[in-house]
Parts: sequence; C-alpha cells; structure tokens
Amino acid sequence: MGEGKATKTKRLKRITKTDILEFVMKGRVFFALIIVIAVFTIASPGFLNIANIVIMSKHVAIFAILGIGMTFLMIGGGIDLSVGSLAGLTAMIAGGLIKEGIQLPQLGIIVFPHTWMIIVITLLVGIVMGAINGLVITRFKVAPFIATLGMLYIARGFAGLRNNGYTFPNLVGKPEFSNTGFERLGAGNFLGISYSIWIMVVFALVAFFVTTRLPFGRHVYALGGNRRASELSGVRTNQTETIVYVISGFCAAVVGLIIASQLVAAHPATGTGFELTAIAAVVLGGTSLRGGRGSIGGTVIGAFVIGVLSDGLVILGFSTFLQNVIKGVVIVAAVVIDQSQIRLEELIALQRQELK
Repeated sequence: MGEGKATKTKRLKRITKTDILEFVMKGRVFFALIIVIAVFTIASPGFLNIANIVIMSKHVAIFAILGIGMTFLMIGGGIDLSVGSLAGLTAMIAGGLIKEGIQLPQLGIIVFPHTWMIIVITLLVGIVMGAINGLVITRFKVAPFIATLGMLYIARGFAGLRNNGYTFPNLVGKPEFSNTGFERLGAGNFLGISYSIWIMVVFALVAFFVTTRLPFGRHVYALGGNRRASELSGVRTNQTETIVYVISGFCAAVVGLIIASQLVAAHPATGTGFELTAIAAVVLGGTSLRGGRGSIGGTVIGAFVIGVLSDGLVILGFSTFLQNVIKGVVIVAAVVIDQSQIRLEELIALQRQELK
C-alpha cells in the first residue's frame, strides 16, 4: 500500500517537472524577446532610445502583418511562399497608378484615381492573387508549397514587367489629379504612433477575435488538425482554405502599400525574402508546422523577436551575411523546439493517461 503511494508520488513529481518544462517551451518566444532585448541593451546602451524604438516598431509592424496572414495559413496546414513577391507587385501597382494612372488608349484618355481608390485597387489585386493561390490548391489539388512557389515567380515577374524593371520614384501625386497624400500612410502618425503600427494592432485584434471567437477560426484549426474529420463534421474545407489564402494575399498587399508609402517609391524587388521572415515569426510564435496549433499573439511577439534581432545586429555593425546566418540558426532552432514541444505534449498526455 505504502509502495503504491510512493510510486504515485514520484510520478506526480515527474509530471510537475515536465509541466514546468512545457510552460517554459510554450512561453519560449516571450522569454526569447526578453533575452534579445537584454543582450542588445547591454551591448549597446543606447539601443532602446526613442529613435531606435520607432524604427524597430515600423519594421515589426511589417513582419507582424505578413505573419498574421501566414498564421491563418499555417494553422490550417498550409503555407504561402509568394507573400514577399505579392508585396512587391502590389507596391508597383500602387506606384504605377500614382505616376501613370489608368491609360485608356481606345478613348484617348488617362484616368488618375483618387488616393483612396488607389489603395482599394491595390488591396483587390492582393485579394485576387491570394484567391488564385487558394483555387489552384483546392480545385487542382496542387501542393501549397508548389502552388505558392509558382505564384512567387509570377508575381515577381509581373512586378518587373510593370515598369520594365525600373522604380516608380517620388510617389507624392499631383493636387490636380487628387492623388496626393499617399506618403502619409507610411510617414503619418496618430497620437504620436505611426499608422503602420496602428494597422498592425487592428489586424492583430481582429485576427485574435476571429481565431478565438468565430466559427471560421475554429474551422481553420480543425482544417489543420484533421482535414478528413473536418469534412465529416460539415466544415467546408475548400472554402475555408481558399479564404485563408485570400487573407494572406490581403496582408501582403497592405505591406506592399506601407513599404511604398514609407519609401515614397515602388521598386519591383520590394519584399524579397519577406516570406521567410514571416514564416520565421510564425514558427517562433509557436505555430506548428503540422497545422492545428498556433496563436496570433505568439506571432506578434515572434515578429518583435525578428525585428529586434534584425535591427540590433545592424546597430552592432554585423555584416549582412552574418545576419543571415544568425537568422537561419534562429529559424532552425525554432523548428527543433517546436518538434520537441510536440513530443513533450505527447509524453505528458501519455503520463496523465497512465495516472487515471
């Protein structure tokens, strides 16, 4: 009798230690952010001055917005390699509308849309490209990796063709065409906080509400957890999967607009490599590569880790090549920890089952 109690007590102690480890692993991105900030603050005492914080926050906003769209995808078991190229394409679309307008040679006129209409058209382009990704994947059963890899090249090619590889500079518009003020999207602020940061906050709050409170959010988790079971329970899996790619395309278009506005110029190479940064932020935030698990809050913190790490390495004078090495190590480490967390959760579930 006494031996049985002793054995049970030992098991409980083991589970308690395992639970602590699970807690640490689940909160790893938050702890990583604290460590990164602490290291760079010690290495460079002026690291957290106001100017640096403002710059880092703008970079984080871009990574977070892309990451939010990618989170929906990866929770649902998908991935999108085209978001960086879509950001470049939409930036060029916006730049072309401001500089050249919409040419109608049949009527011999050129229409210059209002600034708000330019933004709407650009967002629609992102939505359509995202929908094409979703339809190719759901209707033609093309693997997400291949479909979005193809879209990466297509979007980047169209971005280059838009102005024969040249930049659209000085996107300030002209008062007589009512297309001025585009630069305010990237340079403007409300209550002393940049518009891009406000956009990130709004996107994060809306995405959090959708994933935690709406049936669509539950459907996305179910899709990534077990597609067949989702279909049997009545979830419209193809429709849900298409919508998450539309969300990703929309987020990419927003990022394209923000970058073009901040630079007051549109370049066809805008967004190069951003898809990997977005994936890194999502994985760092705890979203599983297998799908079915993840959170918007984790992704936002993951974006902060990437943003602080990137800007900190620049401030400390690290070369671009070494920065890439460090980022690569971080991504691999995040995936290794993610897989370790999955195995740990399986172990905990097994131990708790044995105690029942």
